[in-house]
Amino acid sequence: MRLLPAFAVALLSASAGVTAAPLTLKEQGSFFVGGETKAVTPPAAGILPAQTGEITVNQMYVQYQVPLRGERHLPVVMVHGCCLSGKTWETTPDGRPGWSEYFLRKDRPVYLAEQVSRGRSGFDPTVFSDVRAGRLPPGELPAVISATHQLGWTVFRFGPKYGEAFADQQFPMQAIDELYKQMIPDLNALLPANANPTWTQLAALAVKLHGAVLMGHSESGFFPEQAALVDPQGIRGMISIEQPCVTDLPAAKIATLARIPTLMMFGDHLNDVPSGGPVNWQQAYDGCKVFVEQLKAAGGDAQMMHLPALGIRGNSHMFMQDRNSDRLADLVIAWIDRHVEHKHP
Repeated sequence: MRLLPAFAVALLSASAGVTAAPLTLKEQGSFFVGGETKAVTPPAAGILPAQTGEITVNQMYVQYQVPLRGERHLPVVMVHGCCLSGKTWETTPDGRPGWSEYFLRKDRPVYLAEQVSRGRSGFDPTVFSDVRAGRLPPGELPAVISATHQLGWTVFRFGPKYGEAFADQQFPMQAIDELYKQMIPDLNALLPANANPTWTQLAALAVKLHGAVLMGHSESGFFPEQAALVDPQGIRGMISIEQPCVTDLPAAKIATLARIPTLMMFGDHLNDVPSGGPVNWQQAYDGCKVFVEQLKAAGGDAQMMHLPALGIRGNSHMFMQDRNSDRLADLVIAWIDRHVEHKHP
């Protein structure tokens, strides 16, 4: 048997995300939450059978793993952001275990939800069929968002300009191409802006799990709060990572949200990237500080965790993929233990 040089073995182990201890699971699987039945008409001869029928749309795909001692802790539901999928939480671009595995190794059941209209979740395709069949004009086609590498560089705050990384950047820049592969077309334009079905499905998932912590990131960062406004009964904690917050909610809705422990998290270099893109990170941070204070004023347990204020520098928008992702996961887990689980043992 030919032995590989030691440095090659180390490289292969790192790239494969190998860890010393085996990961023991009680169960794993997948399922869908929600969905609506919709009647359809064939778009044109030869495209579908010449008959009307029904399809299911807007169902949410969920993949889950439960560790051997998972009953000791609340399930954690992780939701991805714009132009991404549940892959966000899995193996990092440079091959390290992602937050899904890290949380499992801390005995947390993990549920990866893919937003309606993304990844393996459903969406309503009838508008495309109607345009093809001439029942609707081409102008009715919704936008399909696909983020470029250059936009991703700015929005994810890798550096002051494309190709130039911050000196203290925590994202593994040598693996940037692997992140670009994760950026997939986003069909959220198909969904109603003020009634995103993902909010409803997340609330239903929390009820199905008999209580869960919802964690959103970026585009989905405020989804835990939106889900709680649909139905708060299953939501035990809300974690919102780097997103704009809604600050003009009526007092009754603030009171509803104030009953659920809430953590807001922001990273570094909020003012150090161009502000002309889809997100102004300093404004997002400032708005979420206002929201946190609104929850506190209503008697809520809410915290703004700004990493530089804790002496943690260089983090990008992609906390769960940054080189110090384990350290950040420990902060989240410690918050869950102190602010959520002691209230719901």
